[in-house]
Amino acid sequence: MIINKTPEITVLDNNITIATDRIESVESVSVGAWFGVGTRNETKAQNGLAHLLEHMLFKGTQRRSAKEIAEEIEFVGGYLNAYTSREQTAFFARTLLDDVALATDILSDILQNSLFDEAELERERNVVLQEIGQAIDTPDDIIFDHFQQCAYPDQAIGRPVLGQPGVVSELTRHDIAGFVSKNYTNERLVFSVAGNVEHEEIVELVETKFVLLPCDKDPSPLESVNYKGGDFRKDQKLEQIHIIIGFPSVSYDHEDFYAYQVLSMLLGGGMSSRLFQEVREKRGLAYSIQSFTTSYRDGGLMGIYAGTGEYSIEEMLPVISDELNKLTYVDLEQEVERSKIQLKSALLMSREGTANRCEQLAQQLLIHGRSRSIAEIIEKLEKVDSFSIRKIASVMLSNPPTLAALGPISRLETYSNFEKRFL
Repeated sequence: MIINKTPEITVLDNNITIATDRIESVESVSVGAWFGVGTRNETKAQNGLAHLLEHMLFKGTQRRSAKEIAEEIEFVGGYLNAYTSREQTAFFARTLLDDVALATDILSDILQNSLFDEAELERERNVVLQEIGQAIDTPDDIIFDHFQQCAYPDQAIGRPVLGQPGVVSELTRHDIAGFVSKNYTNERLVFSVAGNVEHEEIVELVETKFVLLPCDKDPSPLESVNYKGGDFRKDQKLEQIHIIIGFPSVSYDHEDFYAYQVLSMLLGGGMSSRLFQEVREKRGLAYSIQSFTTSYRDGGLMGIYAGTGEYSIEEMLPVISDELNKLTYVDLEQEVERSKIQLKSALLMSREGTANRCEQLAQQLLIHGRSRSIAEIIEKLEKVDSFSIRKIASVMLSNPPTLAALGPISRLETYSNFEKRFL
């Protein structure tokens, strides 16, 4: 039996937030530093800087070489990694309980004492450029970047997380160091831990180790999200057309956030979903079709992704459009209830590992400024009904769509014709 106590949260005098989720009867501990910083904090001339920085923080400090960082954590059987998104950057580790202090020390070291060695920078820059090239060569990956850029043209939120090759090639050590000092500040840090730990011991560790991060009392305001929509299409010699159709959704704290989660689930969130049944099972137009929703501090996107054949696209787009339009007037109560059960189950099952618990707690504090209980989330899900779905679907479809397509597009209808399907 796993016993969970209410997460404990402490804000230090220097404004670092420390959160622990105690889980008894587990051997592992997940620990991480989450910053409310990402691609959205970059200028156009910096696109890819946050992601390059994520790589560089593992390439040596005043105390440890890159090899020593890897050796120390792996010598105790631990795991160390990081990721960058549009609004967050995370550095995290998973160890046994006895090695939490080591993991915390390594994280504090790379975040405060990284050298950003010029030779390491050139090597890692090439690694990142290869990563960008790999994404470009993967159509079911790069299409999501095209979709994002099309929905939010000429905005930081629309730029790719990996960055543009031409920009990444020009970034300097000075650029990286300046970005760190401006953005990776105490106020933006949530240090999260999940496992069989004592909160006060973690607080003492962080107080001792994190003493060199800068403070920023006057952070630069972020550019507001401004959804535009529109059309991106590129004729490319591929076996399939990779396509994403999307509309604006809502922010994390919007009253309709959970309604959009339910909408996405019933539309294309599983094998019983409307789109999977209609597009794949009944018509055989695609091997895979799925919907997704992405939220930010002040906006969001709802999208549908599918890969289909050159000739099947003519039939598939009208089918998808019809299913979207049906959301505004058909009875969805049974599907809503099934989708709510799916979401609740996924939420509860995700809580069985320390890594997920650690991340969820950190993100809640970064996004909402507080921890949200499972009971609170489930209560909000339960309030969603068929009327809620019809309402948000009507609002969503009143906006211009975003259409991104890559592949043999000769039979893809024009954007103007596609847009008329929702008028």
